[in-house]
Amino acid sequence: MPIPLERSCYDSEHDIFRHSVRTFFARELLPNIERFEEQREVDRGFWNACGQAGLLCPTVPEAYGGVGLDFRYNAIVTEELSYVGCYASMPLQSDIICDYFVEFGTEAQKQRYLPGMVDGSVVAAIAMTEPAAGSDLKGIRTTAKRDGSDWVINGSKTYISSGKHCDVVLVLAKTDPDGGARGISLFIVDNGTPGFVKGRKLDKIGQHTADTSEMFFEDVRIPAENLLGEEGAGFIQVMKMIPQERVSQAIMGQAGAQRAFDEALAFARDRKVFGERLLDMQNTRFVLANHATSLEVGWAHLDRCIAKMASKELTNREASMAKLWHTEMQWALTDACLQLHGGAGYMNEYTIARLWRDARVQRIYGGTSEILREIIGRELAR
Repeated sequence: MPIPLERSCYDSEHDIFRHSVRTFFARELLPNIERFEEQREVDRGFWNACGQAGLLCPTVPEAYGGVGLDFRYNAIVTEELSYVGCYASMPLQSDIICDYFVEFGTEAQKQRYLPGMVDGSVVAAIAMTEPAAGSDLKGIRTTAKRDGSDWVINGSKTYISSGKHCDVVLVLAKTDPDGGARGISLFIVDNGTPGFVKGRKLDKIGQHTADTSEMFFEDVRIPAENLLGEEGAGFIQVMKMIPQERVSQAIMGQAGAQRAFDEALAFARDRKVFGERLLDMQNTRFVLANHATSLEVGWAHLDRCIAKMASKELTNREASMAKLWHTEMQWALTDACLQLHGGAGYMNEYTIARLWRDARVQRIYGGTSEILREIIGRELAR
């Protein structure tokens, strides 16, 4: 069964929007998804089509080319994209990066970048992770030093989604090496800026429809107005935006798990073992029953999180819990569903193999499960 429609966080207008999203993906994505997998990125034409169809950055205010909707519309796009089995970086642009501009950008920055992010003509990335700094962003080594009316950036970043074909990237850098969390700032760097070099497209285990790359910054000189927000406020800005990022990843986990379950259920209905359907065996029914229950509970919890996110009420602890539970559930369920496929599950021609590969990183990026448990535990200890 596809993503359930009877949801507590959506109304009839959302149902209409969901239908248009499904129709668009059926026409523009499904016929091309295998090619996108092979080339390790989606076509720029597909990205532009998403923008023209209103699937990018629906929360951006009308003054900057958007339609000023709430987060529930973002969630619908992310659910449907993940259920299809595609991890193109549309949620990254819509759920994460655009709000950095909306929340912290100057009027000139908003006018320059947001309309293109909405219509698909501008692809944005955000560069935080480094070879020696992942979940602990205070450990970054990339620096930005003031030189007259400019900033000069030096350093490197890795595992950057949309890193190969982005037009603009937000770069987290240290502006005060001794300032700790208050010595970190965010900067806007345009593609083509001298000294900014995009590295190789990284060869990942899964999520092949999302290009992921390295970036290098060697004496990259940008004007002072390319500082995003206040100097020294970068870490605080990231912490403010992290709940929405983690809910977005929880949505991916839940929708991806639903697709894996549906694949396993269909396979179990058709597969014959010892003269009977796989689904007629008690072990198979019990495994699927357990995971069907997890999905039912998961959708109810996710609806609560989406509703709270739409009303700007979701806390960092709640978002951390959501990302932890839904991505861990996704992995456990997807692995069990691959097991039900037997040897077929290990073959790339079966969708379950791709879903399994794609699910693995969900417990790593956006805060590893171990880091999330530490965050939740620290709050409980207060």
